[in-house]
Amino acid sequence: MKNNTREELSRLLQERNEYPERIEQIDALIRETFGETHAVMVMDMSGFSRVTIKHGIMHFLAMIHRMNQIVAPTVREHGGRVIKFEADNAFAIFDKVEDAIEAAIDTSRRFSAANTMLPEEMDMHGKFGIGYGEVLIVEDKDLFGSEVNLASKLGEDLAERGEILLTEAAFAEVDAEKREYEEVSMTISGLQLDVHKVVL
Repeated sequence: MKNNTREELSRLLQERNEYPERIEQIDALIRETFGETHAVMVMDMSGFSRVTIKHGIMHFLAMIHRMNQIVAPTVREHGGRVIKFEADNAFAIFDKVEDAIEAAIDTSRRFSAANTMLPEEMDMHGKFGIGYGEVLIVEDKDLFGSEVNLASKLGEDLAERGEILLTEAAFAEVDAEKREYEEVSMTISGLQLDVHKVVL
């Protein structure tokens, strides 16, 4: 059984810092202990900060609770698992990019269905970034990796309301004949990104 605890990661990183001559060996052990290959979906609630400023923290917490109740079962139904919720963000992993896309589409549909029964100030809308590659998963409660970072930037910073954006690595894993995608060039933090938007 993998000892993929925070304590074990901290111990290995401490060794890495203390013994730079053993970096390759320690990195291999970190990958063996924590590394998995997955599609990563990061969802951000659109317009959430503005709503919270207007309506206050109780409104914020109630909407977070409702979002969690919609996102968690939707992710499970599409074969994924939520690793963590952070404020108005959800981080989930899937075996396949297509499953992450379907979960994102289904989540948006369920938000729309819930919105028809709620006052406007309680409407929920998501923005999604999807990556694919090696991630380090700690205790099934946290995850790290370059594709996690890119998916976060797509979902939180670059996607518009309702958009699903894929990294290049994620797009390479899909059958482009089955669904329409639009290639978009975007820049963030000095990075030039070739992004693929799911055409809905």
